[in-house]
Amino acid sequence: MTTSVSIIGAGLGGLTLARILHLHNIPATVYEAEKSAGVRTQGGQLDLHEEDGQLALEMAGLTEEYRSIIHRGGGARRVVDEQGRVVVDRPDDGSLARPETLRGDIRRILLTSLPPGTVRWDKKLVSATPIGDGRHQVSFVDGSSAVSEVLVGADGVWSRVRALLSDARPVYSGMSYVDTSLHDVDTAHPRVAGLVGTGALYALVPGKGFLAHREAGDVVHTYVVLHRPVEWFDAIDFTDAPTAKARVAAEFDGWAPELLALITDGESAPVLRSIYELPDDHRWDRVPGVTLLGDAAHATVPGGDGANLAMLDGAELGMAIATHPDDIEQALADYESRMFPRSRKAAAAAHRTIDFIFGANAPAGVISLFSEAARSPASSEHR
Repeated sequence: MTTSVSIIGAGLGGLTLARILHLHNIPATVYEAEKSAGVRTQGGQLDLHEEDGQLALEMAGLTEEYRSIIHRGGGARRVVDEQGRVVVDRPDDGSLARPETLRGDIRRILLTSLPPGTVRWDKKLVSATPIGDGRHQVSFVDGSSAVSEVLVGADGVWSRVRALLSDARPVYSGMSYVDTSLHDVDTAHPRVAGLVGTGALYALVPGKGFLAHREAGDVVHTYVVLHRPVEWFDAIDFTDAPTAKARVAAEFDGWAPELLALITDGESAPVLRSIYELPDDHRWDRVPGVTLLGDAAHATVPGGDGANLAMLDGAELGMAIATHPDDIEQALADYESRMFPRSRKAAAAAHRTIDFIFGANAPAGVISLFSEAARSPASSEHR
């Protein structure tokens, strides 16, 4: 196949696609808006599932590299009440069904598996314009442009490529995360370290709570979850870290000091991550020469499947192109016929999980999930 593939976005899904194409000697270029691979941290830990994320890495020939970056012991789960009293304490069972790994480490092994020059950094997409025969001109902020023969939007929830296929726009889900991190926790924050333990900590009541995780490097990474209107967050100046921390912490007045410290004592500035989503049944009619993967195609609320689905999308799209190298439209149609029902099912499940965890009976929902997980290691958990 001499046709080249242009991938917009160097997230896990786009890089998985590029890796699969490389294995089949199909030329591909990844255009990424960020200036370099290390310009920012890549989020917290992920539990890659055997049936999607791990399968994608197996298809990409990167299983051994993946096993080398697993956070051993990170699968422990602890649920506490508002006063920090332990309600459930489930140790890591040693299973590799859903081991914890840093997102940045997964991205690194994908990047290093690609030929030099595959990823073009500092290429923020401005527009993608059809020019006939399934080709598109892609133009970037720096004034450069390129012609794509096959265009893949792997550019996240605010995808610019999506407009070529769909009029759908993301809407606010009603929930937001505030991201915080504590470093050198065993020495600098021993009481917090003791509360969190070796894995994940959940402290939840209806509509809000803490999801914290011990990461490699003696770090505790926390998502403070709040179901509030977007206007509530707009009124907070997150560039003023002390004021923002105090305002968020006020929503948990009376909670244990160790829990409040997850917000107030963080060395890094709090980062707001408002959750936007597409319709659960988002799909489009076939448009020549272009498709989407990951959040660009099916952004939804967090439910443990976002990165996993993006990676499986990338792997399956790459295999479809490799299977039909001389019939790109057949390849894209085959890929979409598998991706649409899978993403619809996952989005519906994610909404059920969020309702279950943060609903009126919280934290009973997450306790129930952990009980189910103890019986079946492959059952779903919220990440």
